[in-house]
Amino acid sequence: MELLAQFHGIHVAPLQKAHEKLAWMVPAQRANKVRVHLHTCECRATIYELCQAGGLRFVRRSVRGEKGVVVRETEWLRAVKAEQLWQRILLGEAR
Repeated sequence: MELLAQFHGIHVAPLQKAHEKLAWMVPAQRANKVRVHLHTCECRATIYELCQAGGLRFVRRSVRGEKGVVVRETEWLRAVKAEQLWQRILLGEAR
């Protein structure tokens, strides 16, 4: 059990100087079920999730703060484009 307590998930790299500023939108209940494929570590205040619903993928961002959790998401994209976006977020090239 102690080994599991020490495990961390993926951490997002520091933001690069020349990064893309993403348009984060209020989630629109477009699908009944959303599947989370990948997610970043829960130890940070900001968590990113690569999600799929209705044949499309998007990245969900949850920011935990004093006033609760603020959830936003990117536009819904085809799988290849969403996975490229996910990689850019992880590398600090987009935020």
